[in-house]
Amino acid sequence: MEMLEFSLIHDGRHWIAERESTQAKGETLPELDKNLLAILKNRAPKTNKKQIKVRMTFDNRVIPEWIRQYSNHYFNRIVTLDFS
Repeated sequence: MEMLEFSLIHDGRHWIAERESTQAKGETLPELDKNLLAILKNRAPKTNKKQIKVRMTFDNRVIPEWIRQYSNHYFNRIVTLDFS
């Protein structure tokens, strides 16, 4: 199964997943996943894939520098999006 890599941030209101020219937003993680799936389906409408895995790695640059030393990561996730 193919895995796409996205960077993940939170802007104070939205979760945002970005990769190259693709960006999806959602106020909640389920909403983010739904919006990301819609974007990926739109980019490859005739795909024969049933599922795709997406790794979202939190971009620590959005965390204040003074607190980064206390954790090696804030939030990472892997989701499986269903194209059917």
